[in-house]
Amino acid sequence: MAQSVLGNLTLGFRPLWGRSRMLAGVRLFVHEDGDGVDGQHLLRVLAELRAAESPELLLSLHSRHLLADMLLHAGAADPVIEVPLEWLGDARVRSGVIGARARGARLVSRGEAPAAAVGDLARCFERRIVSLSAIDAGTALRAGQRARESAAVGRLPPRAEGSPVTPNCIVEGVASRALVEHALDQQGAWAVAGWPAEDALHRYAGQPLPPSRRAIVQAMNALDDEPSLDRIEQLIGEEPSLAYRLLVHLNSAGLGLRSGISSLRHGFMMLGFRSLNAWLAEQLPQATDDADLRPVNATMVLRGHLMEHLMDAGIEDDLRREVYLCGLFAQLDLVQDEPLRVSLGRVPLSERIAAAVMSASGPYAPSLEAALALESEDPRPLRAVRERHGLAAEDVNRALLRTLST
Repeated sequence: MAQSVLGNLTLGFRPLWGRSRMLAGVRLFVHEDGDGVDGQHLLRVLAELRAAESPELLLSLHSRHLLADMLLHAGAADPVIEVPLEWLGDARVRSGVIGARARGARLVSRGEAPAAAVGDLARCFERRIVSLSAIDAGTALRAGQRARESAAVGRLPPRAEGSPVTPNCIVEGVASRALVEHALDQQGAWAVAGWPAEDALHRYAGQPLPPSRRAIVQAMNALDDEPSLDRIEQLIGEEPSLAYRLLVHLNSAGLGLRSGISSLRHGFMMLGFRSLNAWLAEQLPQATDDADLRPVNATMVLRGHLMEHLMDAGIEDDLRREVYLCGLFAQLDLVQDEPLRVSLGRVPLSERIAAAVMSASGPYAPSLEAALALESEDPRPLRAVRERHGLAAEDVNRALLRTLST
């Protein structure tokens, strides 16, 4: 039965970024591909595929029937459930909210509804999702500016009055760094849904992204502790700009290595930990402490791990690492701010990676297309990818949930 639950759904996701610009949770979009999906069975599958260290999961259900069914069974240990306020007119949803809250389930409200329609149910929700329109965004920025001007003339800098962004909420529709700062830093929002990557990258226009100082220091500290290859590969492989710089260095003429180095692990073995530590130290003067780059990098890392799970059917470790690099470097043009063909031409990555990234062809292309399509609330692109490549909904959904569990 559990297999048929995931086989009748199209899932998607959007990261939720907290005040530290780290992953605070994941909003999981759930679309039914047929009628009769059992909410209790879905909750059971989600519990089986989650671990203690998994990020907070917020279920955004696009079926009123499925929402009512899940509210009927949800408890304190289950993921947070999003409830559209406009659906409270449905008696099943309304009674489900009351019953779920009584069992300790965690609920989040979304949308607008008259106060009279919500009534006492308002206290059932631990926070709400605020969706910013263009007008709302302008109102928020003006309110934030007024608050900063008040602080500039000696008064305490209060939270901005008149802003649609309220403390402890989740904000979607944040299209600029200024709005991120207003929501997270000034108003105390719990998280923003998605990230304004283009605006975060704008300050580096015309130059490659600098690596994170935090990532470099972590890797250097780990090297001092005589770590395993797996640990060093994880630390450097989770910083796209650093991983790419290292591959370029490993294949530079001055280093004099005989054969092309196409994987980080091979590079570590050829270079040695002492030389690697020295190279990392040389990167520190060019490193950045810009926290707004963390979500950009983490999204690329998440895509790489998602591709690993999408292609997990018996592939060897070396191929798994190659698949991960394919996902990590799928948007290398953003990291380097140059055409992909130029960046990929500097390192001897496999033809399979180049084909998938450059021309959406080859054996890795279906997984890369699926991974990119999963990063959306709209189920139609993913359904088209599944149909085009013969991917089973069960396999794609399970790959996503396994990725989010770690």
